[in-house]
Formats: sequence, structure tokens, C-alpha cells
Amino acid sequence: MAWDFETEPGFQEKLDWMESFVREKVEPLGLLGIHPYDVKNPRRNELVRPLQDEVKRQGLWACHLGPELGGQGYGQVKLGLMNEILGGASFAPIVFGCQAPDTGNAEIIAHYGTPEQKTRYLEPLLQNEIVSAFSMTEPQGGSDPTSFVTRAEPDGDGENGGWKINGEKWFSTNGKWADFLIVMAVTDPDAPRHQRMSMFIVPVDTPGVEIVRNVGVYGQESGSESYIRYTDVQVPADHLLGERGGAFAISQTRLGGGRVHHAMRTVGSCKRLLDAMSRRAVSRKTRTGTIADYQSVQMQIADSYIELEQFKLFVLKTAWMIDKHQDYRKVRKDIAAIKALMPKVYHDIAQRCIHIHGSLGVSNEMPFVGNLIGSMVMGIADGPTEVHKVTVAKQHLRAYRDVADPMFPDYSLIERRARAHEMYDPVEEIVEAAE
Repeated sequence: MAWDFETEPGFQEKLDWMESFVREKVEPLGLLGIHPYDVKNPRRNELVRPLQDEVKRQGLWACHLGPELGGQGYGQVKLGLMNEILGGASFAPIVFGCQAPDTGNAEIIAHYGTPEQKTRYLEPLLQNEIVSAFSMTEPQGGSDPTSFVTRAEPDGDGENGGWKINGEKWFSTNGKWADFLIVMAVTDPDAPRHQRMSMFIVPVDTPGVEIVRNVGVYGQESGSESYIRYTDVQVPADHLLGERGGAFAISQTRLGGGRVHHAMRTVGSCKRLLDAMSRRAVSRKTRTGTIADYQSVQMQIADSYIELEQFKLFVLKTAWMIDKHQDYRKVRKDIAAIKALMPKVYHDIAQRCIHIHGSLGVSNEMPFVGNLIGSMVMGIADGPTEVHKVTVAKQHLRAYRDVADPMFPDYSLIERRARAHEMYDPVEEIVEAAE
């Protein structure tokens, strides 16, 4: 029976190197006012490229990829442990070549792209020479693909003549930095609802692509969540990604592993918050000692530790299941569950950290309010929490589909007691006869 909570020594050495490297060299980059995705910025590249080279020499570059794409082929458990270290350092994912949304976009091009698409878009994306955006959600439809209205219609001589895209997309992350967009658009409005949409690779400089504005999450100095309008955007036929009508299935390919990575980065962020609140608790003086001496503070720290450890184990167990089954569909319930749990754990620990720091905690001299906003983002990104809870319930109830209990079910105490007597009363009769 294999049931282990230890990390093999060779990989633990890599994790130890990552931890010190991220803390000492990567974290400071996030304080210089440079955006990690601004690949056209010479100063950014001057600072980031040497660190990326160092990661490559360690064999830790783009480890989410298989060996055929230059990665290590690590499973989700190892990737989870790595992402725990990357969480909370804004430049860390890009220094290690595993930044969202590029990771997911690279994954679907690797799975569904043509050789020409891989050469033109995938190869430079994997080397972080360019960045990309996933242009899916819409102003009126949010993240529900079945309500999208952005259309892609055949243009010219049937599908050989290409496509023309019209519509609007909202919160296309990093659209302002992207060289290309992956756009989900309705191509077959009368088809079954999950077969109505197709995906297209659209270079951002294509005529008709207009970034209406770039929106920032509250508290950010500048925004990179793009509101994009597509007006008669002509896309060549060979820029269709995968099969016509296959966008929904393709999108699921990019989300399963990504949610595990998000969750483990959240674990890393929460560990930093717990560390900060613990340091504050033992150092903040009161008339009689420190605030760590008060039970109310101790309860907050205990709750944070317990919730964090529970969440981390759940995420790693889900990662282990993905590695075991090699099929995201078989782990769909647990992936949805950790996605639903993530914003609550993150929010509660961030709120406690702010509270224990008092006025300093809510000030712009501490990053904690950013963590609180980040927890809310996690409750929206990749689908709202409510959608994931519905998925958990539906997946769980599948095992009970054939149950048709009577009004008084067999697990009632009366029924159970009757069965117990049927099982053991004969023994009592034998004992009485012997006496």
C-alpha cells in the first residue's frame, strides 16, 4: 500500500533551491514598478532573462510541459509543490516559464494546433519571447459560454476563405501585452449548446481588433484586463484552433491543471499571510505582554493554520488523483471542490492577517488588502464559486442516481434495530438453552 507524505530527497533539493531563489532574487522584482508580462520593455528583459536562464540551467523551466515540448513532464503533485513556492511572488511564474494564461494557451495549441500554428505561436510563447491572452468572457455573458454572442462567420469562398469575427470580450487578461489572442466565438448557433463555438488564433494587430480600455483590479496602478471589441476581424482559415464547434471541449483542456496550480499558489500566499500575522502577534506589545497572549488572537492563528493545512492536503490529494487517472474528467468533482474552497480559505486568512496588523494592515504600506481582493478574484476567475459548487453536487449525486428509498428508509433506527435482532437473536436463544 503506497500512502506517503514525504517528498523524495532529489526533488526536495530542487524545492529548497527554488525557495531561496524566489525569496532572494525574484521577489524584489515585483517592487520595481515593472510589469512581468511587458516583454517589449528592455529594462524588464535585462532583469528577467538572466533569471530565466538560471532556472533553465536548473532544469526547472516550464515544468508543466512534457519532454516533447521542452519540459520535465512532472506530474501534478510535483507541480503543486513547486507552485506553492511561486505563490505570492508576482514575477515568479514568468521567471519559471509557467505563467497564466500563457500556460493554458500553450497547452491547447500543443494539443490542438497545426504544425504551422505551433511554429508561429507556440514556440515563441514557450520561450516567453511573446505573451498571449485568452479572450473568452463577454460583458453580457460573463464566463458562461452558452450565452456568448460574439460571432465568427465564414468569409469568402466557404471556410477556405477564412472567418470574420464580430463581438466584444471582457477581462481578457494581459490583452495589452499580448501578441496574439485566442478567441472563442459562436460559429454554429443552431447546434447543441456545447457545440456552437469555435476557437481562433487572432494576432492582436489584425485590423478590427480594438482594445476599448484596459481595466485594473481595484488597487492596481494600471490595468491589464482588456475590454476588446472585434469589428469585421478577418481571420485566415488556418487560424481555426482545433475543430469547428470544439471550443468548449478545448477550453476544458486548459482549465483542469490550471486550477490546481492556482490553488497551490494560493497555498503559498496563505503561508506568507500566516507567517506575517504570527510575527505581528508575538512582536506587538500591549500593557501585559503581546497580543499573542490573548485567546482571541490565538483562535485566529489556530483557525488559519488548520484551514490552510486542510486545504493544502485536499489540493495535493486532487493533484495525486490527476496523476493517477491521467484524465481530468475523472477528477472533475475534486477539481471543482478545491476551486470553490480556494477563495474562502484565502479570504479568511487574509482578513485575519489584516485585523491582527490593525491600521497598518489596511494601509498601502502592507500588501494584505491586495490579498483580500485577490481572494475575491479567485472566486470569479475560471468560473464563479457557485458554478463549481453545482458541479460538485451533481458529480457527487451521480452515485445516488438509482436510489429510490421508501418514506421510511432502511437507515432509520427502527429498520436497523429490526435487522440487528434478526442477526443476533438466535445467538441469545442458544445461550438461554445452554443455561
